Amino acid sequence: MNLATNYLGLKLRTPLVVSASPLSEDIDNIKRMEDAGAAAIVLYSLFEEQLRQDRLELNENLQQGTNSFAEALSYFPEPDDFRLGPEEYLKHIAAAKKATRVPVIASLNGSSTGGWTEYAKQIQQAGADALELNIYYIPTDINLTGTEVELTYLDILKAVKSKVSIPVSVKLSPFFSNFANMAKRLDTAGADGLVLFNRFYQPDIDLESLEVKPNILLSTPMAARVPLRWIALLHGHLKASLAATSGIHRASDALKMLLAGADVTMLCSVLLRHGIPQITQIERDMATWMEEHEYESVQQLKGSLSQKNCAEPAAFERAQYMKALTGYTHHS
Repeated sequence: MNLATNYLGLKLRTPLVVSASPLSEDIDNIKRMEDAGAAAIVLYSLFEEQLRQDRLELNENLQQGTNSFAEALSYFPEPDDFRLGPEEYLKHIAAAKKATRVPVIASLNGSSTGGWTEYAKQIQQAGADALELNIYYIPTDINLTGTEVELTYLDILKAVKSKVSIPVSVKLSPFFSNFANMAKRLDTAGADGLVLFNRFYQPDIDLESLEVKPNILLSTPMAARVPLRWIALLHGHLKASLAATSGIHRASDALKMLLAGADVTMLCSVLLRHGIPQITQIERDMATWMEEHEYESVQQLKGSLSQKNCAEPAAFERAQYMKALTGYTHHS
């Protein structure tokens, strides 16, 4: 059974990729992921705020004592006097590359253009095979237009692409007035891949402390419905690779994404909930299903049920919505 696929110009053994999560903070875990069958690994995200904080700390250290001693203007503290988190991230990339043979994809999480895009070049120099831009942007300015929001995404992509030669994917949300158009514009701007979709972690209110607190909920298979639809709609219309993420817990979830047109499927919540060995189980179950249904390769099934190739193209549009509602039967 040939499970090979291509993603971002990288040839992968299977479509099963581990998405960014705390699991990749440990090199031993990365080795275990490879042993379990991960075809590529996206490292945990480095946040724009971390880079900003490090620059502030560096500036503060450089300015220490300058009011008292003129010669202090040329004094640089020893590197051990402060910890540069981003430097550790670069070392982690190099260590991950040394420890594994599968592609290692770095992840930058941000929401604006600026100095953090300069860091992309250092990520490439550290040995990353590709870079995923996780653009987590929640516009709250009521005067900001949709056009301005979209330009932010495009500006970030262009800024990073101008710094690196490795493939760059964009992980984003579906919350655009016309996501198909946004996907096309990112594709035209040079995105090598689109990762659909980012899960926005919503705040919650603690009724006892009366405080707003973060509340991280792991995904369920139901979360796969939105990326499934958009991958099916976009397949065959873009040059960029398509990665499905969120809600992929079983072989059936991964297979549906591939049939819709995904090049790879990304795993996270299922590994946090059930452990890294789930990669092996999912791959085994995928191969079994493909054999039973007489598929010889992933390439053969990929996109065969996308809107472009589907016998009923309207199934991914409004007609299916009306059909679903009118056909629902309540069981008491």
